[in-house]
Amino acid sequence: MELSTLEKRKQYIYSSKKIYFTKPVEIVKASGCRVWDTENNDYLDAIGGIVTISVGHNHPRIKKVVQGLLDADHPQHVSSLFLSPFMPEAARLLSKNFKGDSRVYFVNSGSEANEVACLTAREYTGKKLIISLRHGYHGGTNATLNLCGHGTWKYQHQPHSDVGHIEAPYCYRCPFGKSPNSCSLECATDLDKFIQTCTSGDVAGVIVEPIQGVGGFITPPLEYYKKVYEIIKDHGGLYISDEVQTGVGRLGKNFFGAYDGQIEPDIFTMAKGLGNGVPVGAVIAKKEVSEAIKHKTHFNTFGGDPFQMAQVCEVLRIIEDEKLILNAHRQGEKLISFFNQLKNEIKCIGDVRGRGLLLGVEIIKSNNDFDPQKCDEILNRCKDNGLLLGKGVLKGNVLRIAPPLTISDIEVDEFMEKFRASI
Repeated sequence: MELSTLEKRKQYIYSSKKIYFTKPVEIVKASGCRVWDTENNDYLDAIGGIVTISVGHNHPRIKKVVQGLLDADHPQHVSSLFLSPFMPEAARLLSKNFKGDSRVYFVNSGSEANEVACLTAREYTGKKLIISLRHGYHGGTNATLNLCGHGTWKYQHQPHSDVGHIEAPYCYRCPFGKSPNSCSLECATDLDKFIQTCTSGDVAGVIVEPIQGVGGFITPPLEYYKKVYEIIKDHGGLYISDEVQTGVGRLGKNFFGAYDGQIEPDIFTMAKGLGNGVPVGAVIAKKEVSEAIKHKTHFNTFGGDPFQMAQVCEVLRIIEDEKLILNAHRQGEKLISFFNQLKNEIKCIGDVRGRGLLLGVEIIKSNNDFDPQKCDEILNRCKDNGLLLGKGVLKGNVLRIAPPLTISDIEVDEFMEKFRASI
């Protein structure tokens, strides 16, 4: 008797690969913001794969591009050692969103992008220390796991590289006991204190997510970015903006979320929504910064392959043509208003945060403590009602909402109806 998909996972896949829901869902079909399981039940996908589907599942324009390459017998792999029109064109389209002269390095994931970004910063400055934030997440490779500010992602025997951690701008649970009305950005000035007290003063850079993704969509005030930027510059380091989850306009204002804070990072990293599901990541750096690693050969076997790059090109064009950044703002404002209204009605909602279509709802107990069990119950109930969400934060008590940027008015109404019924 043939094993089921779930049984095969248990028998052949690393058990560290977790799975959502008490009764897991096997997705076999997708279109736009909707997916279907093996029993033909349909769901509104409000987590976008995992914050990955930006222009909708199986967008007709992307299907046409990919099918055209297949019909033309286009090589699926040529590597960056040969010329191919798609990689430089994708870099050109991406660089249009960068303020200043930039260079792009394509890889296969956000983890790889952050590895290259840190290497570049270290070579450019001649210093080793990279500072990241508690509650931050930057990938699953050795160096990026060191950057992560979650004990749940760290292994006992994992080698440690030159990394330090500062407090996160977690306003709802401020580590300094402040409120937004009494705050002096102590979380930002913690960077200066850390450099002065815990380091030699030699710092390669700081890496910051505009909104912390895995950390539970922790959203700093806009002034936070500028303060951190000024401090790291005063100490001679670079500012790396990890836009793996916030990029491609998901925050509803700028293509890169860091620009919302009126700063100009030295390096951006991207993945997820950049390829709308295809495995691709990118590093976008100031030209003079990128040239710091040119004295050696740095190579990525699959980074920049034609099928990856053709899809990236079309994603970037669709985002512009369909004005999806504006749609992310419009639909995000409606959802934030809805969540804040629910917060006044339902005691288990402690905090509503995020911008655009990257929104978090923190689920709490009556004493304001974390409530991961209730969060999981809501997550499963939403699934049973045809609505797929994600969850995150250190204790697993934040619902994460990140639908495709194409979500319509009708689908937002459907989301609100199903979420209210579930919670």
